[in-house]
Amino acid sequence: MVATQRLQFSLWKRRRGLGFLFQIAVGWWVVLLLVNPVAGLRPLRERTRSWDDEQLFTRKDESNLGPFSQWNITGTYKGNWKFLDTTNGSSRFPNIRKTNGNSVIELVTTPTKISGVHYVQGVVIFHDVFDNEYDVSGAQIRIEGVYIWPFRQLRMVANSGKEGELNQNEDYILSNPYHLLGVFSSQVLQDSSRDKMWRRKHSLIHDAEKHCNIEIAAQISRLPSSNNEGEHDHFHLEGLMESPSADDDGDCFSPLLLNATSVKIEVYYNKAVNYTLVVTFVSFLQVLLLIRQMEHSSTQSGAAKVSILMIGQQAIMDAYLCLLHLTAGILVESLFNAFATAAFFKFVVFSIFEMRYLLAIWKASRPLSNGEGWETMRRELSVLYSRFYGILLGGILLMYEFHNYLRPLLLLMYSFWIPQIITNVIRDSRKPLHPHYILGITVTRLAIPLYIFGCPNNFMRIEPDKTWCVCLAVFIGLQAAILLLQHYLGSRWFIPRQILPEKYSYYRRFDQETRHATDCVICMTAIDISQRSNDCMVTPCDHFFHFGCLQRWMDIKMECPTCRRPLPPA
Repeated sequence: MVATQRLQFSLWKRRRGLGFLFQIAVGWWVVLLLVNPVAGLRPLRERTRSWDDEQLFTRKDESNLGPFSQWNITGTYKGNWKFLDTTNGSSRFPNIRKTNGNSVIELVTTPTKISGVHYVQGVVIFHDVFDNEYDVSGAQIRIEGVYIWPFRQLRMVANSGKEGELNQNEDYILSNPYHLLGVFSSQVLQDSSRDKMWRRKHSLIHDAEKHCNIEIAAQISRLPSSNNEGEHDHFHLEGLMESPSADDDGDCFSPLLLNATSVKIEVYYNKAVNYTLVVTFVSFLQVLLLIRQMEHSSTQSGAAKVSILMIGQQAIMDAYLCLLHLTAGILVESLFNAFATAAFFKFVVFSIFEMRYLLAIWKASRPLSNGEGWETMRRELSVLYSRFYGILLGGILLMYEFHNYLRPLLLLMYSFWIPQIITNVIRDSRKPLHPHYILGITVTRLAIPLYIFGCPNNFMRIEPDKTWCVCLAVFIGLQAAILLLQHYLGSRWFIPRQILPEKYSYYRRFDQETRHATDCVICMTAIDISQRSNDCMVTPCDHFFHFGCLQRWMDIKMECPTCRRPLPPA
């Protein structure tokens, strides 16, 4: 009996001692969390080359000293990545020779039943991973984990080597305007999702996703209030990413340091709204320029000098811009009003003014068919509209099929002055376009592509290409310069005279012994018909007019005022 009591007492003392040791361990763990949260929360495997946690987070967030508040860290983070070592120590993927680059992190947090813990899912996109010899825009890794907001700790993992895990072939899209418009511009103006998927399957990153685990330990800190813009808080993310092999045979990559700051959506909104305001203003200027040009070529002869291909090509460009802005507005609901306004003004430009001018040019170029009846007119109008909308839809299919050559296609679309240059040379037209229209349309057409492909901080997240922007500006500027020189020097100023066709001379010699009418039927005054006179012009039908009278008449109609026969260009 006594031995049994002694045994029970001994067991009780042992349990009490273990309980005391457990309390001490828990107490030290809590103290460690409060003093250095990363060291306490980092349950990554022990590694001989692991970076010390004291070196990882030397900055202490002063807001943690006060009462804890729940932070919503959902959003987009832009920053950079770099290897802690001078070179990548991985023997599995030696082709990754770059030591740093840009990164984008997308996070979405969801509260859980556990107090102080949020479930987090997202994606990390690493840019500039390989050298230029590899056609890979970046490495995209989907991650998930927890965010313990009382200690501002973010712990995330990714394991794409096991089947049934996250599908790496699907693009991760968040309900974030920054990310959505970036995906939209990437698929429409740069790469389609099909090509992105093909490149990822045939890249070395695809092998890395199969054989590597991803473990991320990060610290979240709030930016100082002086850096905040708007009502929302902005955060800074700093963490360490380690990539142990899924086969436990070493490391895939050397440890990476992630350093990113949340994107200020208010600033992003302002950029997008300012862009739509610029597009609206540019559309309004184009309407004014079109009205000026329509007044300049208001007569039948003036409208017939304008190339219908030039106006039709500009109308198709405005139709594409209308569709693009409308699609962007539907994609991002919070920016719908701004993009819908820009799309509406582009719709007005192409559907009202440019189509009206297109019909005026078509009617002026066919003066003899106006009296053929309504059925003939309706049939030819149907052919005109079917060609226009057929080219419009065919262009969409062409750009979708050859989207990898989008920049050359844009150069082709911005050659809209070339049909007018060729028309001027063939018809020897005199001043078909107003100089203000040439200069204004050239400048306003350059505004949108130069912003999208030239601005380094454009809201569509497209990498700038200064060389292409310079080529575009020089290309369209050269076309405008040729048109202006044709306006002031003549439509055939750059064509050698040896290859020009024979041109009718209105100052030709005539038989003075033959009796001719000596009065101009336009101004009803006498004409000096002496051979030395430069004020007398003779038509092919042997009718005499003053130089100024016949020039003003031919600006209205290319017909003889006396007998209504067609007149050759002067």
